[in-house]
Amino acid sequence: MPDTALLVIDAQESFRHRPYWSDADASAFVRNLKSLIDGCVARKVPVVQIFHTEDKGAFALSSGWVTTLEPVQIKPAVVFHKRYHSALAGTPLAGWLNERGLRRLIISGIRTEQCCETTTRHASDSGFEVDFVTEATLTFALTHPRTGRVYSAAELKERTELVLADRFARIATVEEVLTKL
Repeated sequence: MPDTALLVIDAQESFRHRPYWSDADASAFVRNLKSLIDGCVARKVPVVQIFHTEDKGAFALSSGWVTTLEPVQIKPAVVFHKRYHSALAGTPLAGWLNERGLRRLIISGIRTEQCCETTTRHASDSGFEVDFVTEATLTFALTHPRTGRVYSAAELKERTELVLADRFARIATVEEVLTKL
């Protein structure tokens, strides 16, 4: 689709330097993300790379870890650095998309329920059509602050699909998105 862009959100080495990092789902995520990127490039869909940055720690530019997650290979059409959860907040991304007539977004990246979900909601509310490719997102277990219950990455992904589906996005697999392009 000529009106589509792939957003690769926060697929960066910074996460490997956080205490919650887990390799458990990383290889499947990388494999799916690479397939999605390669498929979009083959179909001439622009790939937009987003990096999260902060002043200190693993997400500071000075850390040297605000680089593409290995072994993902990406040659983006454009790169944006963000400081908020949504890739559309405080960045020129919306203007870049609008200038090119890109009205459908494919969402991928790290963390499913945070920056990927927030960008999806923001994009939908801004008038973009969104395909959320859960299998090309990665997240990590979270502990509920009051109950102490640990929610697995799979549970968080399922919850994200539940709250986004048919309200903010179409939930799709890599294959479904690429077939539609």
